[in-house]
Amino acid sequence: MDSTSAPQRQSGRRRAYLAAKRALDLAVAAAGLLGLSWLFVLLAVLVKLTSRGPVFFHQQRVGRGGRPFLMLKFRSMRVDAELARRELAHRNEMDGPVFKMRRDPRITRLGRFLRRSSLDELPQLLNVLAGHMSLVGPRPLPLDEAQRLPPEHQRRHAVRPGLTGLWQVRGRNDLPYAEMMRLDLEYVDRCSLGLDLRILAMTVPAVLLGRGAF
Repeated sequence: MDSTSAPQRQSGRRRAYLAAKRALDLAVAAAGLLGLSWLFVLLAVLVKLTSRGPVFFHQQRVGRGGRPFLMLKFRSMRVDAELARRELAHRNEMDGPVFKMRRDPRITRLGRFLRRSSLDELPQLLNVLAGHMSLVGPRPLPLDEAQRLPPEHQRRHAVRPGLTGLWQVRGRNDLPYAEMMRLDLEYVDRCSLGLDLRILAMTVPAVLLGRGAF
């Protein structure tokens, strides 16, 4: 038996999976942007009317291979949120190089609803369409947080970051940092179209129930 046949089959399956995953990303992102265009307009108007600042929040995040990209969200915080974060660092409720607060004073009243419902993430369908992100994968970290990851966790950047992933459907921010990283690496090792579809199906009740969202 040819000793190269097994690696070739694995490589072929990997290419087929990546092609199918990209086709799914394009189809769902395009359908979502078209079907939810009315919601995009409504949320954009509400963000603009309820607080001072731009409609969208742009931030450099780390993507596949460690390459940075500009991630989009509906703005859910005050315009000075990035500067104010330094003053709130001592109130961080997450362990590891990740910053989260349940009662973050930087979040606007509308922003709390957007975050609780995950509607602030909808503009990332544009990131998916552009190929910066996938529907499923590890969540993209800000540059400063990604730079503080230990070497053993950098492997999470081997795949495109996602709108949702394993730790988003298993507790979100209620999970400790170590468990988040373990689930991200588990996804990298196990990723398949079947797993992606299961995660997408599990995301719906997780979002509706708002588990671990803050």
